[in-house]
Amino acid sequence: MHIIDILIFVVYMITMLGIGFYFYRKNTGSEDYYVGGRNMSSWHIGLSVVATDVGGGFSVGLGGLGFVMGLSGSWMLFTGLLGAWIAAVVLIPAIKGNPAFAKFYTFPDIFGYFYDKKTAMLAGVISAIGYTGFSSSQILAGAKLASGTFVDLDLNMALIIMGVIAVAYTVLGGIKAVIYTDTVQWIVLMAGLVFIGLPVSYYAVGGWDAIQATVQPEMLSFTNITWQQLVNWAVTIIPIWFVAMTLYQRIYASRDVKTAKRAWMIAGLFEWPVMAMMGVALGLMAKVAADQGMFDYLEAENISQTDPETGLPMLLRTVLPVGLMGLMMSAYFSAVLSTADSCLMAASGNVVSDLCSKFIDFKDHQSFLLFSQGVTLAIGVLAVLLALSMENVLSLMLYSYAFLVSGLFVPIIGALFWKKANATAAFWAMLLGGTTTVAVTLLVPAAQMPLGLDANIYGLGLSLIVFVLLSNIVKGKTVKKVKYG
Repeated sequence: MHIIDILIFVVYMITMLGIGFYFYRKNTGSEDYYVGGRNMSSWHIGLSVVATDVGGGFSVGLGGLGFVMGLSGSWMLFTGLLGAWIAAVVLIPAIKGNPAFAKFYTFPDIFGYFYDKKTAMLAGVISAIGYTGFSSSQILAGAKLASGTFVDLDLNMALIIMGVIAVAYTVLGGIKAVIYTDTVQWIVLMAGLVFIGLPVSYYAVGGWDAIQATVQPEMLSFTNITWQQLVNWAVTIIPIWFVAMTLYQRIYASRDVKTAKRAWMIAGLFEWPVMAMMGVALGLMAKVAADQGMFDYLEAENISQTDPETGLPMLLRTVLPVGLMGLMMSAYFSAVLSTADSCLMAASGNVVSDLCSKFIDFKDHQSFLLFSQGVTLAIGVLAVLLALSMENVLSLMLYSYAFLVSGLFVPIIGALFWKKANATAAFWAMLLGGTTTVAVTLLVPAAQMPLGLDANIYGLGLSLIVFVLLSNIVKGKTVKKVKYG
């Protein structure tokens, strides 16, 4: 990269750190640090939601899908649109409309209300593990972009740099810094894609005629996908809108039910078709460029047989002129940081509020805030170490999604909408659902999965069976009825 591009990129990163430091000085306690004072607007929340959900993992992952599948890869984020809108109609009124939840900080707080402390703590453990893994996937996404763009930067060094930046401003500023930087980062990403990435890449590869002449016809179709892939995406991604700690934090941070619902509707539309189509289109053009030999100077002639997620960084490095390269990389790093920071905050909230606070008596808000920052830092370091051992962004991200969904989805739906649900059923459904998904993932190769379905489907199925059976067999206290506000 040219020195001008590097300077643009460095200025952008310093700005993000500056926002974190600003809110470090403004935060007065746990209300500000974890739920933003509970008075944030729909546009800030909505852009933060979509920035968090799409983020770097899906940005880089969508590029990889576009490289391999073409336009059909966009259906992955259609499940995000469905999840967002279903949650807006079904979940938000039940959570934000219940006065009993007015002082909650975390998703497992809901389990403590409906079930018991033991079940809430298990939910906290599952959520913390899942979001640590998810944080790693985002840091890995940023590292892949950096190492694929900066010629002399290897992946491990890029991981460390991305980790330091993401962790630093998140530790300092908390959820307010996260949400406000998410807004800025999403605007930067959209502007970068619409005005720089897409038009320059389209012109560089030769336009529509060259695209049609280079790739197979199915790459330009929306039917280049199997029913198993659609089911796997739907079962993994739609339920995450009901169990994601990052989303509950934003529900709590919203002013009221109407604000939260509007935010979720905004987020859904930005997921699909906006980001879905732009992401796979860039991946598709990276495939065209590779087949045209545009990456030969990078000694990447065999990219089709290596990592498809490296195609997008190579495309940007090849086609963008000085100045625009720095702006475009800032845009993509915006996507990475917007998710990494939210996931770190989610995991930190789980560890501090759902686990440590049960055993530690914090004397005042300041001691709680300092402890929270220390935990966020520790989780960030762990996420970087985990990212160093992984290779594929989308796989790591979907593994984390699957673990959260298979453990937490059935119990939260039961708590909100089934009178027979009880703590024993919830506890064992979480434990067996999550561990089944992990065990199947580790023990059974993806190519040998029955019917070609994801391990998450089997973990989720077992969780449902256990939950229903124990809810009917075990005699005990059932869940409290939700009161809508």
